Amino acid sequence: MTEQGQEPEQLMLIRQTVRRSKTKEPAGLATEQPIARVAVDVSLPHLDRPFDYLVQADQDENAQPGARVKVRFAGKELGGFVLARLDESAHLGKLARLRKVVSGEQVLSPEIADLCRAVADRYAGVFPDVTRLAVPPRHAKVEGEPPQPDQPVAPVGDLTEWAAYPHAQSFLDALTRHEAPRAAWTAVPGTDWPRAFAQAASVTAAAGRGALLLAPDARDLARLADACVDVLGPDGFVTLSADLGPTARYRAFLMALRGNTRVVIGTRAAAFAPVTNLGLVAIWDDGDDSYAEPRAPYPHAREVLLLRSHRQACAALLGGFAQSTEVAALLESGWVRELVADRTTIRAAAPSVHVTGESDTDLARDAAARAARLPHQAFEVARDGLKTGPVLVQVPRAGYLPSLVCQTCRTPSRCTSCGGALRRTASAGPAVCGVCGRPAEDHRCPECGDHRMRAAVVGARRTAEELGRAFPGTTVRTSGGDAMLDTVADKPALIVCTPGSEPVATGGYSAALLLDTWLMLARPELKATEEAVRRWFNAAALVRPDGSVMVVGEAGTVPMQALVRWSPEFYANRELEDRRTARLPPAARVAEVTGSAEAVEDFLGRVRQAVTVLGPVPVDDETVRAVLKVPRGVGLEFARSLHEAQAARSTKKVPGSIRIQIDPPHLG
Repeated sequence: MTEQGQEPEQLMLIRQTVRRSKTKEPAGLATEQPIARVAVDVSLPHLDRPFDYLVQADQDENAQPGARVKVRFAGKELGGFVLARLDESAHLGKLARLRKVVSGEQVLSPEIADLCRAVADRYAGVFPDVTRLAVPPRHAKVEGEPPQPDQPVAPVGDLTEWAAYPHAQSFLDALTRHEAPRAAWTAVPGTDWPRAFAQAASVTAAAGRGALLLAPDARDLARLADACVDVLGPDGFVTLSADLGPTARYRAFLMALRGNTRVVIGTRAAAFAPVTNLGLVAIWDDGDDSYAEPRAPYPHAREVLLLRSHRQACAALLGGFAQSTEVAALLESGWVRELVADRTTIRAAAPSVHVTGESDTDLARDAAARAARLPHQAFEVARDGLKTGPVLVQVPRAGYLPSLVCQTCRTPSRCTSCGGALRRTASAGPAVCGVCGRPAEDHRCPECGDHRMRAAVVGARRTAEELGRAFPGTTVRTSGGDAMLDTVADKPALIVCTPGSEPVATGGYSAALLLDTWLMLARPELKATEEAVRRWFNAAALVRPDGSVMVVGEAGTVPMQALVRWSPEFYANRELEDRRTARLPPAARVAEVTGSAEAVEDFLGRVRQAVTVLGPVPVDDETVRAVLKVPRGVGLEFARSLHEAQAARSTKKVPGSIRIQIDPPHLG
């Protein structure tokens, strides 16, 4: 206790130490703000904090916030970033000097540094791991190139892609006024979404602010780039993608950092792009798993953009033909507003969708259909479609993991306690849940009541060769794997593709067949059904308004009904309610903890927050996995608790590594 007006003894000691260090500092230090606060590139959780170093006089000009530096740390020379310059340090001991200023380029802007800290906190990660994702490796030659001229902003032109949406003009007007509207855009089938994105970016750029547009993969990014060339001009934007190569990527990064461009487009790698005066972030098809970063701390690009929208007070646009449960949760909370067309417009633009069962009766009605193992109705739709144009045939890709389905109706078998996929770990005994490990001794199918289960077939069952025999004389092309088609001509042909590899047809497809749908639903993952629905909507949206889509599946299920009605929000809301009942993301926060049995047990014992623990269950002979759940409202506290548990293990050098992934995309 101290008397009123007196400083605590510890604080007085710190101030005296700082004053002494300032008067006794060696010569050659910077005269103003001689302290550099540095984020050192070390990924140990217990060292996830900045450290103070002295700045020499000859480093003063370049050692500014955001610059790369080299420092001495724990006996090694490590890299880092200057976060701030200070007059004093509260450190009681002697401060080391900066070893080197690598570059005066301030590559870690204050906004991106703040974002990196927020992402690390959201995913129980460490700051240096996030900065590795945000700032590409340095290329000195690129930094030395002559400054690029500021790229011109094309005047706002045609906005017809937004004409079908009653509230779109209000959203675009808000961008012009430098406001921060947030919208979930459910696109009408056949919409040229790259052009719509480019038009929204042009409105933002013309108002003097920057725009960041994300596409899920290289093919979609190429389409977005073509649209931006048409709308913004060839010099009105830059592309930032890992596929560019290190030199081109760093050049594009610097152009955005220096404010030479107002519009940046890219894939997951561009989520942290340092766009000057950011006014709009937009992401297309946010449910695509390519947006999930495979490196620690495993952030999702959608969540990064949402954090940017909140922290940088900019607009957000989440678009797609389908709707993810995460977007449904945002709509339910009121954080985003719905941007949709009226039902009359949707019905006029959507193809007709029909569902047929894959029964032996259907197959027996036509010998040619049996050769391709097509139900008769699907065969007729394909034959009629080939009279006027190309027909899309979507088949599940090979390599899907085995899981259990109902012996009778093929409904995926799931745990009644947590919703996880059931699997067999031995030839005898009951099936067990892959998430919580509980045995399913009395399991019965919720659809037909059968207690018998079987393994889902792995891989595609219909091939291009079979279709060629069923439709002799017809051109059959394939798209998938390493040989993807970008576009196809408006000529009769069968285009066989795996989900996500569908090429765009000039003028649209005349028909589409979605085959073996039960295989997609049988994937042993939490989001298997949501992923299947998203793939189906994306494929069906490529069909002309007067075309037909035939789905081989069970007509009475919710996913099929959503597709027939062309109501992605219907499925998303139902799925969100199911997730809420099971306390799974996005209605809850979930962390997947993987490691050796001893390491996982030790980690769980150090988590101080009240959590629900499922498992651990074996992953392989050396690894187990535990799933931790908490209510969504305490998500940040949850991440902090996990980080502190990791820091405690790191401090004591407990053997065994632990992998933590919050809200993993493939929980199952």
